[in-house]
Amino acid sequence: MNRFLVILVRRPQFDPAVVPLHQQFLAGLRAQGRNEMSGPFGDKSGGAYLLRAVSLEEAMEIAHRDPAHASGGWDITVHEWLAG
Repeated sequence: MNRFLVILVRRPQFDPAVVPLHQQFLAGLRAQGRNEMSGPFGDKSGGAYLLRAVSLEEAMEIAHRDPAHASGGWDITVHEWLAG
């Protein structure tokens, strides 16, 4: 599997009630061995997680299931990360 960096930036219409759902989603990915690490940015503008997936298409499909994306409260970008 490849690594993908998922970056989330809060929009003005961000709903704090979605945060626990997002955290549960990340915990589920971690249990599947797909989320290597995650966390918020220090300035509270958003956060990021390191996702394991076969392809960019699969990574995008997973990231779009994230309640953070589904709620419309965050802008999400996904980049294949060739970190060594």
